[in-house]
Amino acid sequence: MEGDKLINSVHSTVFKESDSLEGKCTKIEGYDFNQGINYSKLLKSMLSTGFQASNLGEAMEIVNEMLDWRLSDESITEDCSEEEKDPAYRESVRCKVFLGFTSNLISSGVRDAVRYLTEHHMVDVIVTTTGGIEEDLIKCLAPTYKGDFSLPGAQLRSRGLNRIGNLLVPNDNYCKFEDWIIPIFDQMLKEQLEENLLWTPSKLIARLGKEINNESSYLYWAYKNKIPVFCPGLTDGSLGDMLYFHSFCSPGLIIDVVQDIRAMNSEAVLASPRKTGMIILGGGLPKHHICNANMMRNGADYAVYINTAQEFDGSDSGARLDEAVSWGKIRGSAKTVKVHCDATIAFPLLVAETFASRWKKSVNIKA
Repeated sequence: MEGDKLINSVHSTVFKESDSLEGKCTKIEGYDFNQGINYSKLLKSMLSTGFQASNLGEAMEIVNEMLDWRLSDESITEDCSEEEKDPAYRESVRCKVFLGFTSNLISSGVRDAVRYLTEHHMVDVIVTTTGGIEEDLIKCLAPTYKGDFSLPGAQLRSRGLNRIGNLLVPNDNYCKFEDWIIPIFDQMLKEQLEENLLWTPSKLIARLGKEINNESSYLYWAYKNKIPVFCPGLTDGSLGDMLYFHSFCSPGLIIDVVQDIRAMNSEAVLASPRKTGMIILGGGLPKHHICNANMMRNGADYAVYINTAQEFDGSDSGARLDEAVSWGKIRGSAKTVKVHCDATIAFPLLVAETFASRWKKSVNIKA
């Protein structure tokens, strides 16, 4: 009897009755390749695959919700202006999309996804690092090549080759960049002195997009479509090197960062009655700059992070979305997800199942 009681106790411990999850949670199942190869269905299956595939699937859903949102989805409030009560106006008001990315992504082929988004005016505000500016421009002058993560640094240095992960950038590319950009700085200085122009980082970047005049450049399309590109750390890269050398040969060029922080924060503060959404690839400066601007409006309504950074060192790069909620950078009611993945893998897939698929549908409808 004692033995029976013991085994029954063990049995009930091991085989504890479960709460039912039926109808409450998504069932885990992957893509059935017996259906053939349908890339859209494959991407949709990420949501039910589990682990970071499910996070990527959630990111796709959130971005599509971000793009679907219209002011007409919201109830009319008592403090609405007469314009905001107009049905046609309400249907025209969309979510303002902030896109941020680190420079390595422009060094990589993700540059072409960013160029696609700016070419078709699918995002409203861009924030990047200095490398995210110069690498776009330099690629219009000379290519970047695939190398290997394990190539010895000393040997590469002796050959004039710079390594970015498993990418190689010949040093000659930066020489071409200098030859191209210094005359532009000369002209900007001339306009500053003769026309009393006040240059800011975003105005300088727009000027460079105009001057490069190359359709492979996302900065060219940002200039054409009047999409502001902000870079608060403008001197931290080759572009800063060029400004440094120019300050000796032709001193006097002034770039006002204060006007840009006003402009950047205003993009968020004056977004109302629009909702705002953040898509941030990588961490560091672009991530914080976008989040901080949205703090000025009590937080973003949608947020998608794609990066591999961890939170355990207290870095902003690795900080989870809930940490940003504590600062008021993301609203407590916001739809959010972080995809722990290399953005060179995740972002093109995200674009395919959100921006690009919608653009294809709209083109087909017009045809």
